[in-house]
Amino acid sequence: MSAPASWLKRLVLGRPFRTDTLGETLLPKWLALPIFASDPLSSVAYATQQILLILSIGGLAYLTLAPWIGLAVAALLTVVVVSYRQVVRAYPTGGGSYEVASKNLGSSAGLVVAAALIVDYIMTVAVSVASGVDNIISAVPALNAYRIGLDIGFIVLLTAMNLRGIRESGRTFAIPTYLFVGGVVLMIVLGITQVLTGHAPVAESAGYGIRPEQVGLTGLALVFLVLRAFSSGCTALTGVEAISNGVPAFRRPKSANAARTMTAMGGIAVVMFGGITALAMITRVRIAENTCDLIGFQGNCVSDPQRTVISQIAAAVFGGDHSVLFYFLQAATALILILAANTAFNGFPSLASILAQDWYLPRQLHTRGDRLAFSNGIIALALVAGVLIFAFDGSTTRLIQLYILGVFTSFTLCQAGMVRHWNHELATATETRQRRTIQRSRLINAVGATLTAIVLVVVMITKFTHGAYLVVIAIPVLWVMMRAIHRHYSDVRKELQADDASELLPSRVQAIVLVSTLHKPSQRAIAFARATRPDTVTAITVNVDDADTRTLQREWEQRGMKIPLKVLESPYREITRPVVAYVENLRRASPRDVVCVYIPEYVVGRWWENILHNQSSLRLKGRLLFEPGVMVTSVPWQLHSTSRRDLQRVRALPGDTRRGITPQRRSSAHRRVKTR
Repeated sequence: MSAPASWLKRLVLGRPFRTDTLGETLLPKWLALPIFASDPLSSVAYATQQILLILSIGGLAYLTLAPWIGLAVAALLTVVVVSYRQVVRAYPTGGGSYEVASKNLGSSAGLVVAAALIVDYIMTVAVSVASGVDNIISAVPALNAYRIGLDIGFIVLLTAMNLRGIRESGRTFAIPTYLFVGGVVLMIVLGITQVLTGHAPVAESAGYGIRPEQVGLTGLALVFLVLRAFSSGCTALTGVEAISNGVPAFRRPKSANAARTMTAMGGIAVVMFGGITALAMITRVRIAENTCDLIGFQGNCVSDPQRTVISQIAAAVFGGDHSVLFYFLQAATALILILAANTAFNGFPSLASILAQDWYLPRQLHTRGDRLAFSNGIIALALVAGVLIFAFDGSTTRLIQLYILGVFTSFTLCQAGMVRHWNHELATATETRQRRTIQRSRLINAVGATLTAIVLVVVMITKFTHGAYLVVIAIPVLWVMMRAIHRHYSDVRKELQADDASELLPSRVQAIVLVSTLHKPSQRAIAFARATRPDTVTAITVNVDDADTRTLQREWEQRGMKIPLKVLESPYREITRPVVAYVENLRRASPRDVVCVYIPEYVVGRWWENILHNQSSLRLKGRLLFEPGVMVTSVPWQLHSTSRRDLQRVRALPGDTRRGITPQRRSSAHRRVKTR
């Protein structure tokens, strides 16, 4: 890596961590809560809003249904949290829904869950960041014109923070999470207190009317509206499964700590969601998908944004939109929503690592980076989420339509897998107390599977034409892609298995040295080729300029070079094709021979010098690597610009201190090797 790039990497990421310090990054419960639960905790900031947005389609009269829908969402959230506590205890290795479905329902079902979770994590980043920016704009409307730029900027910031490592980023995220929880609880307590004292808060939009898009909804149409509002409110459940995917990151006892953290998350989320929904009804908040449907809206309905539900409630409870507590809650809400993407930044890389280990994703996603985070997974997630933000103009309303389908797909298959898991456990259990515990756990997961399956059908029907069809397409595409990757890795493994034929020695080794000019690099390449003692050594040059070729031939003869020089004609002034054709002819003439091509290359010390050298050799190597029975050897020549890089940046290796090796001794040893 070049010096500027290395310096920038260290500035952004910090010093690298040794592999044996991985245990030091394990999380206590108070730190795991904001890392893994920031998504479900933050989603209460917009879940109530999504319910009201859908109900407002029918006009003001249908907003009275919001408390009942909110109660149904809270009940479902409780059931799912209790169900996932069983997952955490039964599968502490961190595979979560994917591991449960794979082991109990088969690899195909496991891949469906994996594809759904991948979509879910990507949407978590996009929706959380977009919603956070919405709240910033609610406090500072002038920023509306810079919405997409703010979204992308926050994704870049989150990526850099997560690349620094799970524990360090967790400390950063803990404060905003707890500030948000404290701010919302304070708002709920003050709001309820004001109601009890006879001074109920009133939202700024309480006097607005709503122009209904659908008039006189009854029967099936009304049922459809309610179901659609319920499915939108189920955004409060997003990210609940993240703790089950992150169990290995907890301190011991891992399962117990993860289960307690999940219980705390569920309790806090239900209280906050219920409180915000109640205050939304008390303060008579009005909000609509199309701002121009708000009768009495103050401002330009085409360009001016609506305030979010939580910001309207905060202004009503805290005494106006210029109070300190209003700005405090808006800042905390924006921070927690943006940082809620951290749930995905921790969950997706872990899942991708497991999938890569199982050969369903590229192996590069399995390894940890300098800071012991799964860096490649973090970067991949950020890139895809950024593209989505740009494609949907940073609109939370448009993005959220893609959100819930993947969530409930993984919920349903996971709970169904847990039912089968408990059936297997029950078949081997003999003690009465143990069987009773298993039966209770099976009932919990069966109820969870049934409810989430019903919600999945509701979401599929109500959101399909509003964007969910894209997820319906994306999940099968990801499933097919992961199957193809697995098949490729399996085929490669079979192809590369050791056999007796691979141990046969070649009949001869023919060495070819590529020469363009007779200089020190080409002399070193020739000497190196001869030192390997092949059966034949031939230097070749490609005639792209007659004068240069004749000059090379004269120098060759004058110096009395000990190997022959062969000139390859190239009427079209190409280098790669004549060399490849010559090598192919050698292989055809002697199929059992090995041809070794030696290519002199410059080693430069400045990043921009790479642009000026070695381009022809790179193209040639790239082509020769596809030829069977051909080996390509690069012979480096270090230019003077490399001397300043010497070993000023040599780091100590494991065991150096024990062997008495200091950085100075290692540096001097390296210099001695270079002078030989």
